[in-house]
Amino acid sequence: MSGPAAGTAHAATSTDVVCLGESMVTFLPSQPGRLADVPSFGRGIGGAESNVACALAAAGHRAAWVGRVGADGFGDHLVETIASYGVDTSAVRRDPVRPTGIYFRTATDRGTDTHEVAYYRAGSAASAMSPENVPYEDLLAGRILHLSGITAALSADCLALLRDLTAPRPGRPLVSFDVNHRPHLWRGGEADASVLLELARRCDLVFVGEDEAEEAWGIVGAEAIRAALPEPAVVVVKRGSAGATVFSGATVFSGLRPGPRSSNAGEAEDAAAADGAENAAAGEAEDAAAEGAGAGPDTVTLVPALRVDVVAAVGAGDAFAAGFLSATLRGLPVRERVRHGHLMAAAVLTVPGDLTDPPARDHADRLAALDDDAWGRLRLGPGWTAADRAPEEVRTP
Repeated sequence: MSGPAAGTAHAATSTDVVCLGESMVTFLPSQPGRLADVPSFGRGIGGAESNVACALAAAGHRAAWVGRVGADGFGDHLVETIASYGVDTSAVRRDPVRPTGIYFRTATDRGTDTHEVAYYRAGSAASAMSPENVPYEDLLAGRILHLSGITAALSADCLALLRDLTAPRPGRPLVSFDVNHRPHLWRGGEADASVLLELARRCDLVFVGEDEAEEAWGIVGAEAIRAALPEPAVVVVKRGSAGATVFSGATVFSGLRPGPRSSNAGEAEDAAAADGAENAAAGEAEDAAAEGAGAGPDTVTLVPALRVDVVAAVGAGDAFAAGFLSATLRGLPVRERVRHGHLMAAAVLTVPGDLTDPPARDHADRLAALDDDAWGRLRLGPGWTAADRAPEEVRTP
């Protein structure tokens, strides 16, 4: 087996979520238009997994990001910026030869024909990640290990790393996988996007969009996606403006590793741990995942999306995953997990960049607890996260 020898399950861990993947310096246009016409760019950061880590840390969880950056100024900027959100970056490795990846993008929605992205990531430091050069003791130390399909597309070594991390092993944390299909990354490579289905089937929790499942695998519809992914305990099918459909098996992560009782994640998380919703039988879910935790009858939960006055449609998927994982760590019911995902996504959709401060926990909890009618009337616009009472955001068109 690649990496270190398999360990045993920990009684408790000081890290809630470990996120592995490439983060890059992104250059954001000063005005709309083609890349050829934009006169200047502002600097930011972008990376699906580091975005999730930053959002979770900003929400009060203990999050770590593991990656590989160049020994250059862009690498310094990435590590410093991600750490400024409260993310543990101590396991990030510096490559003395390969550069930090960068990219430029236009201001338009990624889903439109006018959207342009120019990546300069071939041969980047992150593309050299492999089972031989990443710190497994840090990767496997959290309650949840969060991965994405972007990493698998970077290189053969990165794909080998994800195959190893998703393989069954004693003491494996709950493995979360966001499919994150990026067609341009798979062009001309030895593997193709079908490998994402292979990886997803080895994980405990999977996030996948209906559109990307059709594009990558030719699978249409939420039920068909679940049929193609029978093993994961939970499959979250994102359906755009229609909301999300969650297929959850009987376990729903009853064996999620406990964290320490004293934590910056807040009293609600500690109370959930004390209730035993997430902490009972720490090894059982890991063993079940290895044998197919998704077996048995599913509970199907449909949660409508929010109406949002969108400023920029970038980073919403990462924020949704962070919100869902945050609520999972707190032991909330599935419906509330999805609603927290929608709320975290709405926070990002109403700002120009990939990252923003999430709503305060009690504010998000009040919104997530609304009845179905009130949830359906909810409309969120720029600045909504600063409001201190839920009714201030409920507007009837």
